[in-house]
Amino acid sequence: MKKWMVCLILGSFLSSPALAQHTHGAHTPYAGLQNRAIKSLSDSDIEELRRGGGWGLALPAELNGMPGPAHLLELKDQIPLSEDQARRVQLLFDQMKQQAIPVGERLIAAEAAIEARFASGQVDEAALRRLLAEAEAARTELRFIHLSQHYKTVPLLRPEQIRRYQVLRGYADDPCKNIPAGHNPEMYRRHMGCN
Repeated sequence: MKKWMVCLILGSFLSSPALAQHTHGAHTPYAGLQNRAIKSLSDSDIEELRRGGGWGLALPAELNGMPGPAHLLELKDQIPLSEDQARRVQLLFDQMKQQAIPVGERLIAAEAAIEARFASGQVDEAALRRLLAEAEAARTELRFIHLSQHYKTVPLLRPEQIRRYQVLRGYADDPCKNIPAGHNPEMYRRHMGCN
């Protein structure tokens, strides 16, 4: 093939609208995030941290059969929790929020400090390591607060309540729909808290 033909074909390809779309004005997963006050935290992240919410930090407990106090309280009538259980879970929840809110504020402040350093263009290794350590210390403490309240709920609950919680949260199949062979259906339903 002649060199001029190769150049013509290559030139046509490089100027094609499909290629231009991928190289100019392409949307990336980060497009729009440059407008955030703190680039690493969305408005909903900040709101969640400020209200003491879990922010997904307790997933290892939640998804391994250790219910969280917030969701237990939301589902207390469907599990069902006794008055004493609900009171004790409420205490855990109140303690969690009391501890989590100020630590969440520390994490927000630490992320804001990282943001400010990069926005100023004044970044050096020592400062960056210190800022990251502050942010990670807050995140670690926050994670501990949320995870620790999950494992503290387990002794307050009966196994069937934990199973019911897992069904209601969508982590397990509903045992009320499939009664195992050899079980008295009425007794099984009552034991499992089925309606």
